[in-house]
Amino acid sequence: MNRAFNFGGAFLLGAGSFLIGRYSTDFDSLRKLQAATAVSPNVPITVPLSSTPPMSPTDKLPDLPPSRASQIMKFGYPGFDNLRTFEDFVLSYDRKTRTAHWVCEHLTPDRMVYVPDIDRSKCDFRPDESIHSYFQSQNEDYRGSGYDRGHLAAAGNHRRSQNSINQTFFLTNMSPQVGKGFNRDKWNDVEKYARKLAKKHLNTYILTGPLYLARKEADGHMYVRYKVIGKSQVAVPTHFFKVILYETSPNNFELEAFLLPNEVIPDETPIEKFHVPLDAIERAAGFLIFDKIPKGALKKVNGKSIGGFW
Repeated sequence: MNRAFNFGGAFLLGAGSFLIGRYSTDFDSLRKLQAATAVSPNVPITVPLSSTPPMSPTDKLPDLPPSRASQIMKFGYPGFDNLRTFEDFVLSYDRKTRTAHWVCEHLTPDRMVYVPDIDRSKCDFRPDESIHSYFQSQNEDYRGSGYDRGHLAAAGNHRRSQNSINQTFFLTNMSPQVGKGFNRDKWNDVEKYARKLAKKHLNTYILTGPLYLARKEADGHMYVRYKVIGKSQVAVPTHFFKVILYETSPNNFELEAFLLPNEVIPDETPIEKFHVPLDAIERAAGFLIFDKIPKGALKKVNGKSIGGFW
């Protein structure tokens, strides 16, 4: 989707870099590596540990109902890294950070009906066995960390069947979130607002994910720094985004983009304070969002008419 109109200023963003290792079966290379690491015996090398045995090639997810991926991703995939499809949402998983790049949901009024038999207390936080245990979080990583296992695809959005809500409790759909003041409060307010829109409008598409944004430090330079928790070294995002695209009438859409810091937020703060230009999230995340929406179909962004320049 080409845009001739720029919505607001861009955030100052930094780019972090990850070290990429590789295995070698060459004995000479291995011997050199051993010699190199022996030169500096006092320098600690920290590697993530997992108490879970390696997954065998035959391990699979339990049988799931047919995915609605084509409906959910109607307006484009932000990326194709480690895709996982579920009954009502699609997820792209980041093996390095042990959390998702993004999660996309498609909600309609008929899917938002309350079903009394659906019991959240029957849901268990559990690993997604389609991801190797080396590359995902475990429940133990969160214990004593001070962070909640925060849903990206909200459990409250998927109460149509027990299977639907169960799938939102895979740890691949979790990210470390500050509990009181964020996950249980202001972030929950944004989730409830999205549900309100979904009950009212024809179709609602929600893209949610973590961000790791740069901050200026005492030396005047910008750095991307984030905490990790547990033996799996699960990355703690500095921010979370949620982009909501909703169809108000056939082929007419509005969009709202939210960016919230992963910290305690005063309860009286209105969620509209966290509206940001969509391109600010896209630049930070490194992918386009809902870029396949037809030209001219989007009428408003963050409550403001856009004219026809989208």
